[in-house]
Amino acid sequence: MSSKGEILKRIKANQPELVSELPDLNLLGSEQFDVLETYKTVLKGIGGDPVEVADYNEIINYIKSNYNLEKRLITTLPELSEIASLDWKAVDPHSLQDVELTVVKAHFGVAENSGLWVTDDILGQRVAPFIAQYLAIIVHKKDLVPTMQQAYQRIGNMEYGFGTFIAGPSKTADIEQSLVLGAHGARGLIVFILD
Repeated sequence: MSSKGEILKRIKANQPELVSELPDLNLLGSEQFDVLETYKTVLKGIGGDPVEVADYNEIINYIKSNYNLEKRLITTLPELSEIASLDWKAVDPHSLQDVELTVVKAHFGVAENSGLWVTDDILGQRVAPFIAQYLAIIVHKKDLVPTMQQAYQRIGNMEYGFGTFIAGPSKTADIEQSLVLGAHGARGLIVFILD
């Protein structure tokens, strides 16, 4: 027998016993904390800005006050058609290179890391949240979950072609510890937390 065969034979002979039951993971994520406050604190800590709003009119007023409406703003939400274009979903993705602000809605958010779950069915185009200079994502307060454990339980049976968690603006740092915002995506992230 070759040395490789001998090694594999010894490994096979020294395997641990198989465990028939998986551990109960319900303990994970059972911590009790203020989900909304945790979400906002974590988001601020990673460079995002949480803004609590009561309705879409408050979102429109915020965008009017904080963004240049002369520049290209896009959205997937008809409620925001007064300030942002809706007719971009079927265009060549390269033509979105000049987008200043993209506004989309998340399925839900995660308090422990401020991640927002988005899928291709609500993004319009997959590139939309990554190509814009700034990104705004709307999430309902009732759709904030405490931990990734609950998040994975929610997405476990969903069907989607593309999905991702987005948390904070894009950022990267090199070995010299120079932080660059917007290198791989949006330079800023506003999360509108809707009642």
